Amino acid sequence: MAAALPLPALTLSPDGATASRARAARSAFARVFNLRTIAIVYFFVLVLILGRYLVWLSYEPLEEWFFNLSRAVRQTLISAFLLLVAIACVEAFVAAFRLRPRSALALGVAVSVLAATAAVPLRVWAIGNTLSSSIERDPFYLLQLAVLWSAIGGFSYWLFHTLRTDEAARAQLVDAECRRESLQAQMVEARLSALQAQIEPHFLFNTLANVKRLYETTPERGREMLASLVSYLRAALPTMREPGSTLAREVELVRAFLRILQMRMGERLSFSIVAADALAGARVPPMVLPTLVENAIKHGLSPLPEGGHIDIRARCDGGRQLVIEVADNGAGFSAVAGSGVGLANTRSRLAALYGTEASLSLSMAAPRGVVATVRLPLELAEP
Repeated sequence: MAAALPLPALTLSPDGATASRARAARSAFARVFNLRTIAIVYFFVLVLILGRYLVWLSYEPLEEWFFNLSRAVRQTLISAFLLLVAIACVEAFVAAFRLRPRSALALGVAVSVLAATAAVPLRVWAIGNTLSSSIERDPFYLLQLAVLWSAIGGFSYWLFHTLRTDEAARAQLVDAECRRESLQAQMVEARLSALQAQIEPHFLFNTLANVKRLYETTPERGREMLASLVSYLRAALPTMREPGSTLAREVELVRAFLRILQMRMGERLSFSIVAADALAGARVPPMVLPTLVENAIKHGLSPLPEGGHIDIRARCDGGRQLVIEVADNGAGFSAVAGSGVGLANTRSRLAALYGTEASLSLSMAAPRGVVATVRLPLELAEP
């Protein structure tokens, strides 16, 4: 005998499915049968009856007129509220069993007709008559009542059905928009990761090339520089792929990087770093500051036999912006300055992270050199 196939591991239990249907049914029923719709039905009936009975006010005694008016309101409310309950029950059934729109509309119209027809004997009973005597006296009036309220019930359910369909369509549009925004956010994150992955080798490979050149000229200083580089990488690599960093962390990385370069360049390189302690916790994207410093060394100081000076400054502008400047007194603008992958990707990262609220600009320094200025929204990390 063949073995029974195992059931899927992830299935909704019968109790869970029943509870889910019950919640959907209660929600749909309350959406139709609530205080607001009850009030609307009541005032609709009152206006409908008053519009008909105001004409008779001058032909009947006031007491008799009030009696006829109250009896008409009571009878009309029977039909109106029976239809409202029927429509609410159909909406609850549709929500619980997730009927298709056409099936739901057909069921709603059919139930409305049944409810309008069932309201006729209830109205006759409410005034103390029997159905048989009422049929004998005026059968066409009862037929008119059934047809009239069937039409009102069918139109009312069509209205509720249309509103529910439009609401579901709007919910689907909102859900699709949320999914689209989520996908865009994921694409931006993936793009940022790719750009950052390009910046990291660009920064590290240039540093290793400097170590290689120093090994070829003065091996002793090369070994010393390599030991310093290993220490630097141990501290820097764990933070390179984190989504965020702080100004204090980036300044320490830059300081370690410049100290390594000083072993090769000697007196040809000097630097200064000025950053207020209050800005130490300011959030900055990882590797932005080291990339600017590396670009200043490569394109500004390295081409000059005498080298030069790197000046790093961080300040607050207006209490809302963090301004980071990397200035050098090197060769200034050249055919390649500002066109490298480091600066290009840094601009792309800033645009993706902050939009128009962040920028990277290059300007001439006096008497010579380049000033790279990064502007970011000032956000302080929680201590």
